[in-house]
Amino acid sequence: MTTAPNLVQTALSLAASGVPVLPLRRGKVPFGNCPSCADNACGGRPNMKTPGPCDCPAPCHAWAAATTDPAVIASPPWVAAWGQAVCVGYHPGGAGLTVVDLDNADAIAWARTALPATRTVATTRGEHWIYRGAMTSRNGARPGVDIKSSMAYARYLGPGTGTMTDLPKAVRALAVKAPSPARPAPYSVTVPAPAGGGECPHRTPAYLERGIAMAEQRITEARSAIHATVYRTFLAVLSRHGRCGCLTDAHVGRLFTAAQTKGETLRHCTDAWANARATLGL
Repeated sequence: MTTAPNLVQTALSLAASGVPVLPLRRGKVPFGNCPSCADNACGGRPNMKTPGPCDCPAPCHAWAAATTDPAVIASPPWVAAWGQAVCVGYHPGGAGLTVVDLDNADAIAWARTALPATRTVATTRGEHWIYRGAMTSRNGARPGVDIKSSMAYARYLGPGTGTMTDLPKAVRALAVKAPSPARPAPYSVTVPAPAGGGECPHRTPAYLERGIAMAEQRITEARSAIHATVYRTFLAVLSRHGRCGCLTDAHVGRLFTAAQTKGETLRHCTDAWANARATLGL
């Protein structure tokens, strides 16, 4: 297993080349926020719109903590985190990059016919194809394919092989295509109109906004059993709003972001959402 000093040296080398880095703990996920930053009590970056944490010296706020500052990377709080880390993560979008994460042989075969060649890095089960250019991230862009760029993180698995090429339109298009069965998340479900033909009350902006905000708060305030809390929250949101077509990609994205801030991976979020949908028969 890679030792902490080696992780720090790798992180410093990447940072020197302009790639924002962060330590990833067991499960290959970011470290949870420290007590001072829990639930964004620090007034940090609750919407994660730009890279960088609050003034906390620890690697808080998940992917947004990624940095190129060598003084931060080698600071005592970060060194303590590196001592518990299993690998180096990085924020592709912060480096102007996009990672097409191909999770299996079928996904790799698809990419070889549908996408232009670029730098390739072998993973445990598949490959990372790295392009020059940032875009919106998307989990489950198609079966076995995740897009990791802005507001996301990827594992650093080595320099890879091949020449990096510019981000093609074919990859950008994956962020706007209809979700596939691999990510059954932000679907709208058509049901009969409410009795009396009136407008669905869930469409009242304040009502729906309050529900999503409460769900975000429930996730961010959880201090244990995070995965179970995320699942129960997803179940509650879908039970209330999943049958009237009110939920949008933006709403689901907020819930996923809240879960990832607590250390959940995109794949865990996807599984929890899919399980909640299956439980409710959606």
